[in-house]
Amino acid sequence: MARITELDVNGSRRRIDADPDRTLLSVLRDDLDLTGTKYGCGEGQCAACTVLIDGVATRSCLTKVGTLSGKRIVTIEGLAPEGKLHPVQEAFLEADALQCGWCTPGMILGAVGLLHRNAKPTEAEIVTGMNGHICRCGTYPRVVAAIQAAARKGGRA
Repeated sequence: MARITELDVNGSRRRIDADPDRTLLSVLRDDLDLTGTKYGCGEGQCAACTVLIDGVATRSCLTKVGTLSGKRIVTIEGLAPEGKLHPVQEAFLEADALQCGWCTPGMILGAVGLLHRNAKPTEAEIVTGMNGHICRCGTYPRVVAAIQAAARKGGRA
């Protein structure tokens, strides 16, 4: 089976040598040292590992790198190029929508993906769109408030 030798991650072509059946999560963390993407359940149920693939929020623990040829991958590290926070990151900070922080990268990327699909979601659409993102600290009301604030500020950037 052919090895995967290159991925488009955070706007850069990254050289790798990976079996195509490896998960994107393992390649990001173990080969590319992008540890912002978190391992949670390993079964796609908690969404801690969410990244954007061509703008769509995707569980990286279920995604095989062999399926990513020509696709644009964005991790939490890629949302703040040159140190300027993405509007969703700013909104999460302002709404104090994090505690331990384990789920936060996945939540933020899930929210960015949601706002790409729907720039002005209702509260019900946010709840539905973020379904599956598990926060053990229970910050859900603040997450909803952060996404509403980001939407008001044009958080699709």
